[in-house]
Amino acid sequence: MPAKRKAAKKKKAAKKPAREKRRLWLMYPPRLITTPVMWELATKFDLVTNIRQAEVRDEIGIVCLELEGDRDHLKKATAWLERRGVKVEPVEINVIES
Repeated sequence: MPAKRKAAKKKKAAKKPAREKRRLWLMYPPRLITTPVMWELATKFDLVTNIRQAEVRDEIGIVCLELEGDRDHLKKATAWLERRGVKVEPVEINVIES
């Protein structure tokens, strides 16, 4: 491969931000249960969402959510959820896969 192409490929690869996966527990207040929060989160912050577990009742929604995306986007998405009134906690133990 010519040196110019190698250098261009390296430069392109260096620009990609690090992608991460995070698992979070989300607790929704009643006013947000019928709001498409996951869709907004995925589109607003360019994240891949994977619902690992969920239970929704009239008074609360609890979701175990896996997010994948740029580290900066994950931080901003978590702050956005909290501003909306969603309680966010990291998943400490992976009970789904164990």
